[in-house]
Amino acid sequence: MNKLLQELQQAALQRETRRHFLQTCSTGLGGMALSSVLSSCGFFGGKDERASPALTQSGEPMMPKPAQFGPKAKRVIYIHMAGSPSQLELFDYKPELVKYNGKDCPQELLEGKKFAFIRGTPKMLGPQGKFAQHGQSGAWVSDYMPHLQGVVDDITFLKAMHTDQFNHAPAQLLMHTGSARLGRPSIGSWVTYGLGSENDDLPGFVVLASGGKQPDAGKSVWGSGFLPTVYQGVQCRTDGDPVLYVSDPAGMNRDVRKQTIDAITEINKQEYDEVKDPEILTRISQYELAFRMQMSVPDAMDIKSEPQYILDMYGADPNKGSFARNCLLSRRLVERGVRFVQLFDWGWDTHGTSADGAIEIGLKNKCKESDQAVTALLTDLKQRGLLEDTLVVWGGEFGRTPMQENRDGLTLPFMGRDHHLDAFTVWMAGGGVKKGFSYGETDDIGYYGVKDKVHVHDLQATILHLLGFDHETFTHQFQGRPFRLTDVAGKVVKSILA
Repeated sequence: MNKLLQELQQAALQRETRRHFLQTCSTGLGGMALSSVLSSCGFFGGKDERASPALTQSGEPMMPKPAQFGPKAKRVIYIHMAGSPSQLELFDYKPELVKYNGKDCPQELLEGKKFAFIRGTPKMLGPQGKFAQHGQSGAWVSDYMPHLQGVVDDITFLKAMHTDQFNHAPAQLLMHTGSARLGRPSIGSWVTYGLGSENDDLPGFVVLASGGKQPDAGKSVWGSGFLPTVYQGVQCRTDGDPVLYVSDPAGMNRDVRKQTIDAITEINKQEYDEVKDPEILTRISQYELAFRMQMSVPDAMDIKSEPQYILDMYGADPNKGSFARNCLLSRRLVERGVRFVQLFDWGWDTHGTSADGAIEIGLKNKCKESDQAVTALLTDLKQRGLLEDTLVVWGGEFGRTPMQENRDGLTLPFMGRDHHLDAFTVWMAGGGVKKGFSYGETDDIGYYGVKDKVHVHDLQATILHLLGFDHETFTHQFQGRPFRLTDVAGKVVKSILA
């Protein structure tokens, strides 16, 4: 009996890990010191720090939470064209560049610069699209985007965006997580961490991918990083079950599955009561959400119930996965309370090494696949009264060069442009930004931003501001310091706010 008692005591001691000790130590000198340190870091939500939602909510982690101040936007649809479309063919009209077409690139544009592929002296390349001004705002849009021309008065264009990365994966990570390295939470995770979800039966953060491939940075661009995993994006598929395992296994009906979930939840609750690991609460929430999703997700993802005129407006086939279908799904998701919808469309990398990657062929085709659907999304949101508090963001991870790409000093068989970090265009609509507005300018050939430049971190700070968060104080404590989406940089672009 004594031996058995000793073994039980030893097992109990083994459970008393260092983390468990720190979590339960709240009295005495050690507890006072620990509380002081954590409070000074803003861990408990000091005057300049938002209290961590994971700590303030003891129940469902995705329940709706208030923003720090009155938001202009309640939700976001972020459309990322993976590979990065050429701003010089779409939105940044440079008639001066036509004069230099086919001429050797001036050496001052090459000295001290690093390019992904350009070597030697490339030729300059004029814009391939035919530009004209549209709407009352007079926005310049090329014939590559004929549908979008009709809604430019609802859009704010950021013409002088710039980034720090010229390779796809790190640039995508920087754009969506605020860091070029793996391990940081995505912007969608930050938003759901701060605001929760407006629908108990759907994920707060949904990802829809098209183009046949995942983004170069992989699923990390919608990962939760060091935040609880309940805040990571849930990728919905276009074929089969929208979410893996959402259907009941063969031989198991819904009642039996509910009993199984209840039993697992009870075990997880007992484990949480003993060790207080917040990931256990995440696990409980995910199991229960998965069960509720069996009914809600198939309904939300079924566009066959949409009127034919809506399907025609988007150009969406209800029996076929496509970017157009994903645009329609994003509207269906946000009107059901999903907080953040991320659309990734692969295939916008136009180096000129093939017809698909040529700006005179491949880029035109990608625009044909997406222009109608994106325009329909803006129109549809507006006519339903959703655009006013839904922020739509469109763009790639960087821009394209005003010179034609070469490889090993040789001109490629098709027209293409290399990656460019110093100037590109992103546009935003709805959710508290100005209508029919263009902000920022590049030089005569679209090489550098010369007025009102906007960094990636500035864009992130502005998105958070529109959602009601101060990007400098909206933080999460990790590894001894508070982290934020914008790291140690970024400023809100107040000039574009309505």
